[in-house]
Amino acid sequence: MRMKRAHRRLTAVVVSGLLGAAVVSCGPGHQGAADGGEPRQGSGGAGSTSRTEAAYPGLADVPEKVEPDGSTVLVGDPGARMTVRLYEDPRCPVCKEFETSGGGPVLTEWVLRHKAKVEYTMASFLDPRLGGDGSKKAVNALRAALERGKFAEYHAVLYQNQPAEEVDGFTDARLLQLAGKVKGLRSPSFDAAVRSMKYRGFVNSAESAYAAAGHGDGHAGPGTPTAVVNGYQIPVESNGLLFDPGVFGKFLTLADGPSA
Repeated sequence: MRMKRAHRRLTAVVVSGLLGAAVVSCGPGHQGAADGGEPRQGSGGAGSTSRTEAAYPGLADVPEKVEPDGSTVLVGDPGARMTVRLYEDPRCPVCKEFETSGGGPVLTEWVLRHKAKVEYTMASFLDPRLGGDGSKKAVNALRAALERGKFAEYHAVLYQNQPAEEVDGFTDARLLQLAGKVKGLRSPSFDAAVRSMKYRGFVNSAESAYAAAGHGDGHAGPGTPTAVVNGYQIPVESNGLLFDPGVFGKFLTLADGPSA
């Protein structure tokens, strides 16, 4: 569902008032973290919940599927009140910061507690900028993992083991090696899908969806990571909140609104 108009205005005020103007993005016009790339530290929580379902034990138990548009992967309880759309690129170091030491672990807790579902649009725009095809290969491998119900687990492993941005390190061999860290992922069909770029169509559709979500200022794509929470896109000038777990947790609680 989308925030009500007044609720969205309040969210914008809180974002602007608490966070200053830190700009952190892999997207057009931005070169890494504004403070030199040091992870922002904090302690966040998933907030209170009115849902009565038992939490998922782990990412292996969370539902996941391709959205009808064929470009996005949905992870989480389809009935969760909150929808968070994330735009990411597997080679983006700032996405790694979000996923490993920023708001990502907080968002995972919300997903495990049935409080949020996440729509992942995995871009590959960094390949032409940096050279190589590691982003495309990684997105293809993620789509192959989805066929085995392992997208969320493999997504976490890829960011935990991301190569340096300038290194085209997501080779077939490396992607298969990392897949070995996810129980039950490796199989002849998965390995063949990785090596053959079986899901090239999905890779292209995801990149097109990312490009179509741009700022409208001549740049393709909104930058990564970008989060859209219940229809409210966190402004690029305020996206520092994505990297402070405490602030991000408070933002999600506000965006969630009153308990049902």
